[in-house]
Amino acid sequence: MNRKDPKGRVLRKGEGYRKDKNLYIYQYRDPLGGKHTLYANNIMDLREKEDEIIRDSLDGIKTYVAGRITLNGAYDRYISMKYGVKPNTKANYNYMYDRFVRNSIGRRLLKDITYSDIKYFYYHLINERGVKPLTVDNVHTVLHPVFEMGIRDGIIRTNPTKGVMAEIKKSNLWDKGTRHALTIEETSAFLNFTEKHPVYNHWLTLFVVLFGTGMRVGEVCGLRWQDLDFEKREISINHNLLYTRWDGHVGKETFHISTPKTAKGTRMIPMTDEVYEAFKAEYDHQTVTGFCESEVDGMSGFVFCNRFRGVLHQGPINRAIKRVYTCYNNEEVLKAAKEKRKPLIIPHFSCHHIRHTFCTRLCERETNIKAIQEIMGHADAQTTLDIYAEATSEVKHEAIKALRKQKDVN
Repeated sequence: MNRKDPKGRVLRKGEGYRKDKNLYIYQYRDPLGGKHTLYANNIMDLREKEDEIIRDSLDGIKTYVAGRITLNGAYDRYISMKYGVKPNTKANYNYMYDRFVRNSIGRRLLKDITYSDIKYFYYHLINERGVKPLTVDNVHTVLHPVFEMGIRDGIIRTNPTKGVMAEIKKSNLWDKGTRHALTIEETSAFLNFTEKHPVYNHWLTLFVVLFGTGMRVGEVCGLRWQDLDFEKREISINHNLLYTRWDGHVGKETFHISTPKTAKGTRMIPMTDEVYEAFKAEYDHQTVTGFCESEVDGMSGFVFCNRFRGVLHQGPINRAIKRVYTCYNNEEVLKAAKEKRKPLIIPHFSCHHIRHTFCTRLCERETNIKAIQEIMGHADAQTTLDIYAEATSEVKHEAIKALRKQKDVN
């Protein structure tokens, strides 16, 4: 016999009435078996809540199984189960998807998307929206596993993203977007200008460390004084300082401590004489002006800080780099005109170009690929090999040029 409420109405399965609190309740289990209870002052409000739960269940499970789920729904399902990745990585996935996919092809049914649809979508991003091919490759990295999940769940039979990027990479549209290293002359000009400039000279230590260690910007920003061994002249890289939306889709960007980007990221880097002297000078300077006062996830004592004694992140550093080389270039053009010579113009570059520059200089002097990989913290040796090949190729060209000049003199 069905239970009834005080007004004689038959209660459904899972429904109940608490006389002591004069409340209607509904108890149910989620797909993982967890118990939940809904409360309401009257039966109609309770059943509205029940219906909402049922609709959510149908939308999330039955619609998916029946193949009526959109790419957006499939992505949200995929990313909600993406465990074992760093929060920053998941946030980057969400950023790429939300920016390029969600309001376009993401609205289509998963089962209706074909190979040609994906190919058209990727070419549309490149040709119509001006998205760089490497960025499209990142979008592809996000989409491919979503369709793979659909195959494994029996929603679709084939993955429409399979082979698309391989075809695009063979086309004349593909540009690896190689970050070219600064020359020795450009690097010297930048550092010398920074050192002598009355406004920008406070950035010198940071720039010297970046150019002299090849550290990732998050590793440099997260560097603490306790990570420096002045006796052994070594730098311990054991964490990253990130400035990101930690919860993915929403929220304000905040600072967080993370493990190094790759498994090879935890490493020791020897200090060059220039880096050693820069650190010592910075420490002496901060004993007078004050040390960094920030604390992030329990860590403190950071080496580099802004004028408010707070930690730094990539944005202000890249802006400072641009201000310095722009100011240098403006002065260099005028100076070269007066001296009737060709100006030495510093090209646009960022923090990551500095890392690439360090690696290039290292490759020009070191033949042990394993040693270079360890210093750089590259997870994939192919990354090191690619830079090594580029660096040694340039050295060969310079050697031939020098040989030609020698012949011309003789």
